Amino acid sequence: MSGVLTATVQAVASASETLTPAGQTVASASGALTPASQAVTSASEALTRAGQTVASASGAFVSAGDPDGDYPRWAWPLDGAHEVTAPYRAPAHEYGPGHRGIDLASAPGSVVHAPADGVVAFRGIVVDRALLTIEHPGGYVSTFEPLTSDLSPGDVVSAGQPIGTVAIGGHAVAGTLHLGVRLGGAYINPMLLFGDVPRAVLLPCCAPL
Repeated sequence: MSGVLTATVQAVASASETLTPAGQTVASASGALTPASQAVTSASEALTRAGQTVASASGAFVSAGDPDGDYPRWAWPLDGAHEVTAPYRAPAHEYGPGHRGIDLASAPGSVVHAPADGVVAFRGIVVDRALLTIEHPGGYVSTFEPLTSDLSPGDVVSAGQPIGTVAIGGHAVAGTLHLGVRLGGAYINPMLLFGDVPRAVLLPCCAPL
């Protein structure tokens, strides 16, 4: 009986030894999975960094004044009444027709003031009209036309500072000043910056079922 048990124990031990290579194989396979796990971790870290970048960009855009944030308040660029002779009309697409700015009632020779602090980015003639472009904090860019100015690119201006006088030329009716504003390269309604445009409010379209 003892001999039979001994043989049985030896057989079990042999079977255990036989399983060892398989166990090593499993362990090896587990080790082989480690790089994949590391790859997943790296991808996760990359996505996290990407998410942080997007969040950062989103935060910067909100602070710049998107529809979900607060627009800065600019000063009216002309003395006297705030009269808009031609309102902003958003184009259906980038190259579509529209009015990418507002026309302000004025008179030739009227003094134009900087609506906000900024730095002159461009002054020159485009087609048949004199333009002045100013870059403002928050990613805003304003363009005035037709405008005669002695300023040069790089000049720093302060809100309310005279930047030139209304000239003649361009598409606007003589004696009017065209003001265009871009945010992040896209045109927006300048009136949003003067506080004269109410925000859109989305209402439910249907009664609950």
